[in-house]
Amino acid sequence: MGDFVKGNQYQNYPDKIAKGILLHREIDRYTDSHPTVGISKDRLRVKYRHYAGVIVDMFYDHFLAKNFEEFHSMNLKDFTEHHFQHLMNFINEMPPRAQNMLPYMVKNNWLLAYAKLEGIQRALTGMSRRTKFESKMDEAIQDLIENYDGFETEFRVFFPQIIDHISQFREDLITSQ
Repeated sequence: MGDFVKGNQYQNYPDKIAKGILLHREIDRYTDSHPTVGISKDRLRVKYRHYAGVIVDMFYDHFLAKNFEEFHSMNLKDFTEHHFQHLMNFINEMPPRAQNMLPYMVKNNWLLAYAKLEGIQRALTGMSRRTKFESKMDEAIQDLIENYDGFETEFRVFFPQIIDHISQFREDLITSQ
């Protein structure tokens, strides 16, 4: 939902949802400003320009999905099925664009699909079709393949740091109430 709720519209939602939206924004802010993520983006910036960040997010989603059980006690399939069901219970509280997208995410289990290169390719191609300007995101899978070890190394540097940062952010969010 965080991508579909703009400005202070989060205040129109129940407290737990509003906090989730703020958490999503903090994840985006932290990721966008992280120096290791910057290294990954720089590798793509010449070809993809301002879409480099979106592509790196997808690449990192791939590494998280592929290695999910290193970071969570539940396997990815069970995790996504549980969380998608939970989200579907609240679909009527979501912004219209999120309501439209969620059934597709669930049906095709996008998050599980990200564990495979084919899933990332499908997602990048779909996003490429929806961009206003030429993005070439449909070609980015080749960059992932060619620089796979570098991107994975950068992900592995970044991910424990974002876990620590977001844990602290959540504590601060809880105690600020």
